[in-house]
Amino acid sequence: MKFKALTKTSAFAVFVLIEVSTFGLKAQNPIIQTNYTADPAPMVHNGTVYLYTSHDEDNTVKNFFTMNDWRCYSSTDMVNWTDHGAILSYKDFSWSRGDAWAGQCIHRNGKFYYYLPVNQKNGGNAIGVAVSDSPTGPFKDAIGAPLLVGYGYIDPTVYIDDDGQAYLYWGNPNLWHVKLNADMVSYNKEYGIVKEDLKDKNFGFRAKKNDNRTAAYEEGPWLFKRNSLYYLLYPAGGVPEHLAYSTAPNITGPWTYGDTIMHVIKEGGAFTNHPGYIEFKGKSYLFYHSGALPGGGGFKRSVCIEPFKFNADGSIPLIAPTKEGVTESASNLNPYKRVEAETIGWEEGIETVKDENAGVYVTNISNGDYIKVRSVDFGKGAKTFLAGVASASTGGKIEIHVDRKGGSLLGVLDVKNTGGDKNWKMLSCKVNVVKGVHDLYFVFKGADGNLFNFDWWKFSNK
Repeated sequence: MKFKALTKTSAFAVFVLIEVSTFGLKAQNPIIQTNYTADPAPMVHNGTVYLYTSHDEDNTVKNFFTMNDWRCYSSTDMVNWTDHGAILSYKDFSWSRGDAWAGQCIHRNGKFYYYLPVNQKNGGNAIGVAVSDSPTGPFKDAIGAPLLVGYGYIDPTVYIDDDGQAYLYWGNPNLWHVKLNADMVSYNKEYGIVKEDLKDKNFGFRAKKNDNRTAAYEEGPWLFKRNSLYYLLYPAGGVPEHLAYSTAPNITGPWTYGDTIMHVIKEGGAFTNHPGYIEFKGKSYLFYHSGALPGGGGFKRSVCIEPFKFNADGSIPLIAPTKEGVTESASNLNPYKRVEAETIGWEEGIETVKDENAGVYVTNISNGDYIKVRSVDFGKGAKTFLAGVASASTGGKIEIHVDRKGGSLLGVLDVKNTGGDKNWKMLSCKVNVVKGVHDLYFVFKGADGNLFNFDWWKFSNK
């Protein structure tokens, strides 16, 4: 994890350690701390939110966007996010040479279609489409070639209208759209590629006129419908970007400029932004990215969420970025079913990796690291804690606390050497009874170095 890389010895590192520890006390934003994530694309499917993100690498090449794959996270409560790891790489498109930028996934007819911008081996921007039978992959190139090719062909957003017709919008510095065919991997050539006329009344006044653009629209469109109105959210105004929106009575316009949704983020911001929107369990959520994680910035961004309410007339209010983010969970977590260790409300110190056999698990655990899991419903109380762990070292301990990192101690799981860091064992310990809903903290203790790997956990009332 990047926090750990920044928190070794030296006076500077001590300062960063203090800053990170303070940062995590009340924070929920950014929602992912194990990787730099950007360009959020949330999708609701069967009662679960799947969040698709691009991935800013820890090491930036030539001081520019260094992005090689796309990642997926899921949640049923909007406060705890399960890491599914990298689900697709630009290398999975044989015709691509790199730049895994902002995309969006959508479900149709039992399959999941993921529209993604990359650069071609022979140069130039292109949009590809990957397909999977599962929202968490594996995804594969659906057609073995680009779906669309052209300068500025980036940041696709996809929406299926009420009549079943699917539309794809995309673009920087222009905005285009096509009608997708029913197969979702080709488009209506007769309808063609439609280029929007970017005017102030449609997409806002652009204060900076020295870049040969007219309206405020910049890139990263996000299309959805609410009630009888179509919304297009987008980064706007030039660099640094703010978020704005336009509305239309039809999915193809005419668009009318609405207003600013989020100002340029000055504290912990990045020079880009990217909106995403869902309604989940009766509440509205705006997704965006910032540079707020320690070590973050314009090329190391992180996804955040803000709940909000539409105004009575359907307009979107000005939304302020916060550290608190989503303060109320959409549902409580059941600790009596197996929970993946990479299901995290907040963490400090750990990392996650993906293995063909074990899937995603928590690793690089050191003394003092912790994982917070929010809104855990213990009901009438548990008696036993069980976990899947593996260790090639002397191991360590998992202290189980509630409500805060140093809160009431439920129990301690002693993790010894299991014969290998992938030789998984199920271990258990007795716990003190706690009832009702609490935040849960796993605090890791032990000697220097990596203590053990952590795959899953659950409680039992036996």
